[in-house]
This record gives sequence, C-alpha cells and structure tokens, in this order.
Amino acid sequence: MTYTISVLRKERGSEETYRESFLYEAETEHDTVASALRALNARERLVNADGIPARKIEWECSCLQKKCGACAMLVNGRPRLACDARLSELPSLTVKLEPLKKFPTVCDLVADRSILFENLKTLRLWLRKDAELADRDRELAYASSECIQCGCCLEICPNFYAGGSFSGMASVPVTTRLLAELPTEEAKEIAKLYAVHTFEGCGKSLACKDVCPRKIDTENLMVNANAFALWKRKRRRKNDN
Repeated sequence: MTYTISVLRKERGSEETYRESFLYEAETEHDTVASALRALNARERLVNADGIPARKIEWECSCLQKKCGACAMLVNGRPRLACDARLSELPSLTVKLEPLKKFPTVCDLVADRSILFENLKTLRLWLRKDAELADRDRELAYASSECIQCGCCLEICPNFYAGGSFSGMASVPVTTRLLAELPTEEAKEIAKLYAVHTFEGCGKSLACKDVCPRKIDTENLMVNANAFALWKRKRRRKNDN
C-alpha cells in the first residue's frame, strides 16, 4: 500500500511553513507513522513526491514503544504518538503530519514542550524526602505513573496555552500521586498550587481522556486530586471551627 506522507515543514530559525509530501510504500499492516518517517530519512537520497531532492524530516523519537512520549505530533489533525499511529488504521492514504500546535515549533515536527516540565516545577511536584503510600492508594499511584508527559492532553485542551497559568491535565497525575503519598502538612503547599494552576483553570471538558495514548482515566485522577487538595481540606477547616 502506497501512502502519501504530507509534512508541515519549518526551517530552524524561520517562521515560514510549507507542506512537502513524500511517497511511502508500507511493508506490513503494522507500519506506523514512526516507521514511515524512519524509512524516509534512511533513504540515501530523499526526494519528495515530485521527485525533487529534500532535506531529512526532523522529528523526535526515543523508545518507539509508547513509553517516552517523544514522538507526539498531530496525525491528520489529532494529537497522537507517531509510534502508536498505524497507517493501516488511518482513514486515508494521505497522512497529514504537523507538530503539536500548543507549543512553539522548533522545526518540522519538533515542538518545544519544555513548558510541561516548567509547570511541574511551578507546582513544586517533587518529593523532598521519602514518603509512604497507603495500600488503598496503590492502584491510584500506579495509574498516575502511567503518564509519559507527551503533551497530547494539552494539545486538545481548550483552556491550555503555553505561557498561561493553567498547567492542564499533564500535571494532574504527578499531583495526584504526591497528594496521596505525602503527610497532610507537607501536601498543603502542593494542594494550594494545584487549586490555582489546575483546578481553577479546568473547564471539565475532559477532551484529554479521549486522546491519552496510555489510556489513563484522567477523569478519575482529577476527581482524586480534587478530593485530596480541595474537599478534604475544606472539611478539615470546617471541623476546626
């Protein structure tokens, strides 16, 4: 099966974009967008669909096993991992590839997603010492650890934009786990930051749940984060009065 891989291209240091298409002959029904990009770049002489010489396609990848999130991009307008997007499952033989649009584009399909990690620092989401996890929270902690910080959830979120105060769903799994593990007093600071940077900005559209490549139940994590950070804290205040 021959596919047309249409890439939205951007030179490093330039603001102009243009589309360039490449022909790719799939070898098996398991071929993915990632395998197509690797095969195209492996050609001794890469030419586009018009037979014109082209530079290598810049994109990011690491594990190619849906574990690192590096290859996140738009596939036919939908945020996906290139290694998890099978060509045979796409609705058309023309595959349109673009970088994630909620982040600055570095070049071609490479987006600068450093804001994800800056948000984690803003929310102070790290352990300062060993913490204990109650047995009842182990399943929740495991679900939280599934997040690979790919940014797909932020790409689809109508409330998130890079540079804004809303951290989006990408911060919720880490927040949920820490709030479950940390003693009440140590969790207070994280709870306050979560209320400002996550809870108050979320419109509860839950579009993130449909695009998560790890199939994380984002709604469940958010409900638990809200319970740890907000509702329980309010009950304690009520009981203290």
